[in-house]
Amino acid sequence: MPVLTDNARGALLMMASMASFTINDTFVKVVGDELPLMQILFLRGLATTTLIGLLAWRLRRIELRLSGRDGALVLLRTGCEVGAAYFFLTALINMPLANVTAILQVLPLTVALGGALVFGERIGWRRLTAILVGFAGMLLIVRPGPEGFNLHAGYALVAVAMVTVRDLATRRMSSAVPSLTVTLAAAAGVTLFAALAGLGQGWTPVTGRQAGLIGASAVFIMGGYLCSVLVMRVGEVAVVAPFRYTGLLWALVLGWAVFGDWPAPLTLLGAAIIAATGIYTMLREARLARRARPVVPPSR
Repeated sequence: MPVLTDNARGALLMMASMASFTINDTFVKVVGDELPLMQILFLRGLATTTLIGLLAWRLRRIELRLSGRDGALVLLRTGCEVGAAYFFLTALINMPLANVTAILQVLPLTVALGGALVFGERIGWRRLTAILVGFAGMLLIVRPGPEGFNLHAGYALVAVAMVTVRDLATRRMSSAVPSLTVTLAAAAGVTLFAALAGLGQGWTPVTGRQAGLIGASAVFIMGGYLCSVLVMRVGEVAVVAPFRYTGLLWALVLGWAVFGDWPAPLTLLGAAIIAATGIYTMLREARLARRARPVVPPSR
């Protein structure tokens, strides 16, 4: 059998991550019509935190003694994870799955722009043009105006902003912070937030079917977390990253099969524009990285 290259393994892990996250979103959207959001977040978070905690303990990859700088970044990232979970899931429950997933596809572009604005990372005119075109595609999806834009599309955009800050904070952490520590902090933070926010809400009895859906959601989001961590350690990021757009394909298929939703032509066009500009940006980064590598003279 042929041996997979690191880039091929990375591509498979990225596709598995996107599939896991989108399937998780589908389960949450199904049960979201039947249970309060905070109750869903708490139950899913409790299961996810337990699974991640057991895995971190088993692998001995948990580190709680962090530097002041890394500790502050972990707290910032956890706060953004909490906000992103709330705003994204609120939008998800009230919008078609493919629409809210398509809005999230602008993330690679917002992270690139944020890196330039916050960290002073260099950004050329081609990259900036791709970012602006990608935002134009996003506008086709949310369609700002009295008839197109709604509150829940705004929630999805807030989730994009939260995830952008989250990813920028992650990039500033030192390598001494284990990935499972960061993941465990995020899962525990979302669970604690849901527990506190749900104190004033009534608890709806959970049926066996609903418990199964929430449990399946926890398993798939755990798989998404693990694959997203592993993919950053296998292959070249610029080569692997474009495969994140397979999540939109999953959202289109599941949105149609489970909920009977199919996006409007403008939404599909906007999603295609975002995906194309994102892939262009990543492929260009890969070419620039190859050119920047030092040329090693052949040994005699």
